[in-house]
Amino acid sequence: MKVAILAGGLGSRLAEETEVKPKPMVEIGEYPILWHIMKHYWHYDFKEFFIALGYKGEFIKRFFSDYYSFSGSVTMNFSTGDFQTRSRECEDWMIHLMETGKETLTGGRIKRLESYLKDDTFMVTYGDGVADINLRQLLTFHRSHGRLVTITAVRPPARFGGLIFDGDLVSKFTEKPQAGEGWINGGFMVCEPGVFEYLQDDSSSLEADALEKLASDGQLAAYRHDGFWQCMDTLRDLRLLESLWKSGNPPWKIWE
Repeated sequence: MKVAILAGGLGSRLAEETEVKPKPMVEIGEYPILWHIMKHYWHYDFKEFFIALGYKGEFIKRFFSDYYSFSGSVTMNFSTGDFQTRSRECEDWMIHLMETGKETLTGGRIKRLESYLKDDTFMVTYGDGVADINLRQLLTFHRSHGRLVTITAVRPPARFGGLIFDGDLVSKFTEKPQAGEGWINGGFMVCEPGVFEYLQDDSSSLEADALEKLASDGQLAAYRHDGFWQCMDTLRDLRLLESLWKSGNPPWKIWE
């Protein structure tokens, strides 16, 4: 099954990093967050990726070119100019790096991939969030409900600790409680080709022009995920993900 990853936005809320690179190339540990997302899909045997490029897409092309070329041992013959990679050590991915326009909105980027995705069920996600979602269970859920699109609903942790009151007194603090019933779209979506009927051109928003209309048409299902999910919208989010990675047991690292 094919996976489309939206990787063309400006990432303006993370300007400290995205002035020089696209947001999906911001690193967690040694690798960009895009790599972490792809490893997650690969763990569940999804290996063909269509990465929708836009802002500074050349950085993403260069990363994967180098990632493949320099995996394993390398022999360089300086007298002949020959370059050989031996005992290659990288994932068996098929990656399509697709230019989808500098100003194109999220729905427009998916629309530009229609000719590649229109024949079967496909996955879509954003290039800036990680989770420990069981993608096989997500796909089974999608198929059992028979709707055009299934989104993964998540409840992000609150940014601040909470207070528990005893009358006018504070009885205790709670650390980063989840935001009540505040379910949001966490990405990791499953789509049927019929979704393309809701998208028109580069100005189409996946969220406003497709998902909201699909919801009103009764064609949008939600797979509730109570496990780990974290987006990388701000420098604070990046530092959190880095600290989790350095801990040695990041909750989204489900692959070996």
